[in-house]
Amino acid sequence: MNSKIKFYQSIQFKIALVFALMLMLTLEVVGAVFVRQLERQNMTTFKQQVVLPTYVNNSLANQLTKSNTKQANKQIKSILGSINNSTITEIRVIDSKGVIRGTSLANTQGDVGQRMTDKIVKNTLVSNRSHTENIYDSDNHNRYFINVVPLVSANNSNEVIGVVYLRANLEGVYSSINNISLIYFASALLTIIFGLGLAILISREITRPIEEMRKKTLQIARGDYSGRLKVVGNDELGQLAGAVNNLSVRIEESQESSEAERRRLNSVLSHMSDGVLATDRRGNLVTVNNTALQLLGIEKEEDILNTSILDVLGLRREYTVRQLVDSELDHLILDNQDDQNAPILSVYFSPIQRESGFVSGLVCVLHDVTSQQKEEREQKEFVSNVSHELRTPLTSVKSYVEALADGAWKDEKVAPEFLKVVEDETERMIRMINDLLSLSRMDSGTVKLNLEYVNINELFNYLLDRFDMIIKKEANDPTKKKYTIERHFTKRDLWVEIDTDKFTQVIDNIVNNAIKYSPDGGVITARLLETHNHVILSISDQGLGIPRKDLSHIFDRFFRVDKARSRKQGGTGLGLAISKEVINLLGGQVWVDSIEGRGSTFYISLPYVPYDEGDDWSDDQTATD
Repeated sequence: MNSKIKFYQSIQFKIALVFALMLMLTLEVVGAVFVRQLERQNMTTFKQQVVLPTYVNNSLANQLTKSNTKQANKQIKSILGSINNSTITEIRVIDSKGVIRGTSLANTQGDVGQRMTDKIVKNTLVSNRSHTENIYDSDNHNRYFINVVPLVSANNSNEVIGVVYLRANLEGVYSSINNISLIYFASALLTIIFGLGLAILISREITRPIEEMRKKTLQIARGDYSGRLKVVGNDELGQLAGAVNNLSVRIEESQESSEAERRRLNSVLSHMSDGVLATDRRGNLVTVNNTALQLLGIEKEEDILNTSILDVLGLRREYTVRQLVDSELDHLILDNQDDQNAPILSVYFSPIQRESGFVSGLVCVLHDVTSQQKEEREQKEFVSNVSHELRTPLTSVKSYVEALADGAWKDEKVAPEFLKVVEDETERMIRMINDLLSLSRMDSGTVKLNLEYVNINELFNYLLDRFDMIIKKEANDPTKKKYTIERHFTKRDLWVEIDTDKFTQVIDNIVNNAIKYSPDGGVITARLLETHNHVILSISDQGLGIPRKDLSHIFDRFFRVDKARSRKQGGTGLGLAISKEVINLLGGQVWVDSIEGRGSTFYISLPYVPYDEGDDWSDDQTATD
């Protein structure tokens, strides 16, 4: 476990962060209230400064009532010019028709006599109430305070004869507020930084005992029990430090007593070539070495710990834990027939007993006997097959020879038939022995291949042509089976590196099988095609087919689907096995696809690299030129 904790993950940082966040939140709330109050106060003061005196409004109202507009406008201009208020940016006087009668700015005198269409002016003329508004001028990027005050007639206070449109620049107000806010927030930031530093110092003192205990527990976890924590005070942290010290002492004592025993046990288990399983008295696994995991096909020890040994070994249906513990069964062979890749294990059981005789568990030793079992099985099966295959022709030869010896040789009709049978059976035994010798050489790796590049199209055609010749030769023989051979070849020449003699043997075996098991008048279909990097040959018949359960064994030695019929037709049961070995030597694959009652198709796949017969000639010709 990594004992290094990053600062931002520590309690010290979290305490300081909480303190700083609380301080920042407090200052932010206080600052927001302060700035808001300051803004309101400044705006109130500013609005009071820009209000025109009442006498000015009355003077302007009197001028609007005069019939001489030109003279009145001059008086209005004079009144506006006498107003000395630097806070006000512009003052406009507008009559009840919305016409501008005067302005305080020299550069806007040209607007006098024009109509003003602002909504705030119209609303004031209609409602006879003052209106204020803050606006933003996008042309000069300034904020302004607009105050529109109605001017009423001296004779009738409800009659609005005009308004005073007053505009004042607010940038000075907001600038003052912003400067004060900036000073406040800068002070708050310094306060937060100072408070954070102070909080870190205080939290460090608080969390120092916790940090020491953390380091001590990590030290104990690593197996180092030296040193003790310093207990300061009798508070919760002090009591926790004392408990950690006591825990360290007890763990050290128990660790020393079990470490030596554990080292001895681990040393023995790790160097054993056999698998070892140990259980408690209930049969649940408590110890497993690596060899046992490998033999059982289990990746991790944790996957089977605390699991019953009956479930791990698959013995729950046949045995109980009591039978294993009481030594009623001390040895058995585990052979998983459903999984061909699973090893065959020899299992030995032995109970773990104390001096008092109490059985505290069980030890199970696993030994891999896969190779021995398979060799014994193959040897027995081979001897049985060879004996069976040789016994039949030898028995037949013996019977006919005894008959000849008893006088049948004198019979001119019977004697040649008997001798023909003896000759056929002898040739059958010779073929079987030759096949066995070929397989033996292939198994030992002593077979030599005479590889050459061959046009597989021409070779396959040539081999099939031989069977066509046999068909023509036996066409008039009523005792011979009639059949035809169809070809479906790619037109492109395919050059493949093979051993011609051995490949011929393979094709002969498969085609002969197709002829044997095809019905009279059947069609044998031969195909040749090219894939990306392989040449695929196939030979199909219309025979009885192969049952699904026998497909996986069709290339086994001495295997026959119909044993009686195969022996009658002279088969040895080794042809397909030899064919498979030959194709494997050539770097290819052979397989079969069959539907029972509809025929079988044998496929041969050979590695193929595009090769042009003229390549070598072109190179030589170029060199000569």
